[in-house]
Amino acid sequence: MNSSQLTPAVFLYCIAAAAVLIYLPFVLVAYARMRVGLDLAAPRAMFDKLPPYAQRANWAHQNSLEAFMIFAAAALMAYVTGLNSLPAVGSAIAFVIARSLYCVFYIANVPIARSLMFAIGSLCSGTLYILSILQANGSTSLP
Repeated sequence: MNSSQLTPAVFLYCIAAAAVLIYLPFVLVAYARMRVGLDLAAPRAMFDKLPPYAQRANWAHQNSLEAFMIFAAAALMAYVTGLNSLPAVGSAIAFVIARSLYCVFYIANVPIARSLMFAIGSLCSGTLYILSILQANGSTSLP
């Protein structure tokens, strides 16, 4: 498989990886819920009983859901428009890496690093939107 055949698949692989990343922080939430006593009748009421790391993991999970929707649409636009450039592929891969680190920094309570990863992830999604629109208009000549 040469690079021109691989590039479109990268967008799909990154969407799948980003979808998995949504639920990784929730593993810590589930663990903490088991430790404090799982209440299936009122699972959301348990939030205040969770330790701070699990509360942050829950917030990371929720933010990952929001970021995923934006990224998935951007990556699908890149895939559908046949975007085949290093900046586009790099943006898709960088999004997955940034969002992975975002969750780590959120759970570890490192706000500056978390915010930086959020900004990088958002920039990556925005880059894919812009490059896809340019591609659809026939305006790109990127490497």
